[in-house]
Amino acid sequence: VPRLAFINKLDRSGANPFKVVDQLREKLKLNAVLMQLPMGLEAEHQGVVDLITMKAVYFDGDNGEFVREEEIPPQLADEASAARENMLDAVSMFSDELTEAILEGKVTEDLIHAAVRKGTISLSLCPVFLGSAYKNKGVQKLLDAVTLYLPCPTDVENTGVDLSNREAPIVLSSDPQKPLVALAFKLDEGRYGQLTYLRVYQGTIAKGSSIINSRTKRRHKVGRLVRMHADSMEDIQESLAGDIVALFGIDCASGDTFTDESVQIAMSSMHVPAPVISLSIKPKDSSSSDNMGKALGRFTREDPTFHAGVDEESGETVISGMGELHLDVYIERMKREYGVEVATGAPQVAYRETISQRADFLYTHKKQTGGSGQYAKVGGYVEPLPEGGEFEFLNEVRGGAIPTEFIPSVEKGFRTAIEKGRLIGFPVIGVRAVVNDGQSHAVDSSDMAFQICARSAFREVYPRAKPIILEPVMKVAIEGPSEFQGQYLKTVLQRRGMVVGTTEEDGFCRVEAEVPLAEMFGYATDLRSVSQGKAEFTMEFARYVPAPAEVTKGLIEKYGSKLKKEED
Repeated sequence: VPRLAFINKLDRSGANPFKVVDQLREKLKLNAVLMQLPMGLEAEHQGVVDLITMKAVYFDGDNGEFVREEEIPPQLADEASAARENMLDAVSMFSDELTEAILEGKVTEDLIHAAVRKGTISLSLCPVFLGSAYKNKGVQKLLDAVTLYLPCPTDVENTGVDLSNREAPIVLSSDPQKPLVALAFKLDEGRYGQLTYLRVYQGTIAKGSSIINSRTKRRHKVGRLVRMHADSMEDIQESLAGDIVALFGIDCASGDTFTDESVQIAMSSMHVPAPVISLSIKPKDSSSSDNMGKALGRFTREDPTFHAGVDEESGETVISGMGELHLDVYIERMKREYGVEVATGAPQVAYRETISQRADFLYTHKKQTGGSGQYAKVGGYVEPLPEGGEFEFLNEVRGGAIPTEFIPSVEKGFRTAIEKGRLIGFPVIGVRAVVNDGQSHAVDSSDMAFQICARSAFREVYPRAKPIILEPVMKVAIEGPSEFQGQYLKTVLQRRGMVVGTTEEDGFCRVEAEVPLAEMFGYATDLRSVSQGKAEFTMEFARYVPAPAEVTKGLIEKYGSKLKKEED
């Protein structure tokens, strides 16, 4: 992503922007180039010298609201000239025209701006600006730089999918005359209800117009259209392609696409991985239940990777997400934003079950209760799917052994059966169910009879297919000073992890590993401890792998104890 850097708090004690620029280069490996020079530091900070215009810029008024340009103070003239030469030397790498102008002594501001923009957009340059945001000094020049150097909507090709043409890719144009396509990228619960932030990729959205949610197919009327300025709003009548605006009263989720009635287009949605960790929660104060429900409803709309629901067996509220820290953030937000303190249960890893070999089945469901009864017979086999598959159903019935209208019922029965495995009660994945035989009765066979038969057939064949437990493995990346590299490796190996690779550069190292999620609880604390708080890590889901024998045994025993306790 193209970026600018802003070195803040030049008026604070110990301010040293030149040291920060060196750190940007050494630690972040950025080609950081100063575009300004400070006029005084700490209590003596007055403003900045613009190295492009070669003017001294002052920010007068209580909040720096009056920007004033003057000649550079004589005592800074030589330093500013040297800094400008360094800046031009770095920036000219991105423009032959600027290089020629420097040699001929005909440098213009436009040539410099064009070269800086080219370097920034190509990710080869990071312009650095200076100031004090609290006193509104230097922020104005930073905002000017955003306009001058960062990409505009037409610099990037945006694509969506045409829902009316088998989701064929379609290029979106930043043309206000074309049909509307806008993406809801952020939801915010404000004083006046849900505020939906939209990025308009194509077309125009106007107050009073109707828009359609591509996911839900629901029509919404645009009642109030606002442009956001930090925490203040400006009511506007319309917004064109390339704008970011906000709407009130739109019921949607983050990532939804809105269009007008003439097209059926969706933006290419993000891949949303399945949750890998769950946590039961309950409010410490029973009167807070309503607020907890409001908070969870809001969070699930804002974040597609966060899930909340009620466990059917225990009746507990369960939240699920992508990691321990992910859930901790939402628990803290409930407390801070809704005044709800919750008690949490032990974290639950999202295990899965699967089968390891083929097994045949032939099951008959027969029930007579007086009058018409229930009859269905289903035969076939189950076998493991290749890695990454969820469930596959194949109908190989010949000769009408099972009437065509009951085949969907058989599939539904199998899908219901795999929702909960018999080893530890988690969903079953990686299964192909093939039905090639069966029998029906003219009177007693029904949709429900074949559903029950298929469900029972799977439960009967499952133990013979040698079921195993799968545990989620995470891709873990640890970054920190090289002096602690041995400790990083030790913490990974202690958690049944496997080191994938290590890299080292300029005193810092990166360790990449795969570690079972069940072993990662509390890892942030341990990593801080062994690295003196200097290392950090990121974690994302990698895949499911068979759990070791000792882990499998412990999980099965724990599940058996739970079932026995429920029976008692």
